[in-house]
Amino acid sequence: MCRLFGYVTDSPCAVADLLGEEGLRAFTSLTSVHADGWGMAWHTPEGTRTTSSPHSAQVDETYRRLVDTPLSDAGFVHLRWATGGLDVRPENTHPFLTDGAAFAHNGHISPIAELEALLTPESRQRLRGDTDSERYFHFVHQTVEKYGDEAEGVSRALATLVRKFPRCSLNALMLTPTHMFAIHINSRADSPLRALRELFDDEGDIPPRHTTEYFAMDYRRTDQGLEIVSSGLDQPGWTPVPADTAVMVDLATREVTRLDPIAQLGADAMRAHD
Repeated sequence: MCRLFGYVTDSPCAVADLLGEEGLRAFTSLTSVHADGWGMAWHTPEGTRTTSSPHSAQVDETYRRLVDTPLSDAGFVHLRWATGGLDVRPENTHPFLTDGAAFAHNGHISPIAELEALLTPESRQRLRGDTDSERYFHFVHQTVEKYGDEAEGVSRALATLVRKFPRCSLNALMLTPTHMFAIHINSRADSPLRALRELFDDEGDIPPRHTTEYFAMDYRRTDQGLEIVSSGLDQPGWTPVPADTAVMVDLATREVTRLDPIAQLGADAMRAHD
């Protein structure tokens, strides 16, 4: 369970410039909960680049250097809070990268064994860690490969996961060579209240909206482009992302296309009935 910040802009930007110093400080302070590693992905003409570390972003000099650097016109940052029982190690640190697609997840899908059972033998061979998030990514990736189309593959993969794991959060960002996908599907997932309360002596110290809207995502359009962020900043100017939606942003044109995996779920059910 984690925090995410993603952007698609008209020119290379630094995360620090997009969020502003106050916003970056607020985002980085979320390591009071999400201290089990960090990672970044960004688009380049040569392909998608990623970096990650199992150390807290708050104390990692590389994190500060990279968020201050205008790396790209599209990318994302991930702060990890390891799901109970999953190790804090490089292989479990987001983002995951395959065939030019980078992926970071905010949520938990269980049982993990049932999720892994959806993978083809080829996808299983690509696994490096033991997280549900990596398995989620490879299921999406193999579905895109199956249909030969990113929008259809992502929609069909999400529809399957909603049907099989209705109480899990599928919140995620995925960056491919041509698109950014922002997924906000979690309406039946519960905030991790017990785990949050175990981290703090005073519930008032828990970051904003974590106890009530842990899986919320917000977005804003600026003169530079589009940004999306997990809950926790508690700043004006952001608009809530509608529940159970996903969008695809074209990196070249910044055109936003809404995907409807819930409608896809219904179409798949009718097809199976026929």
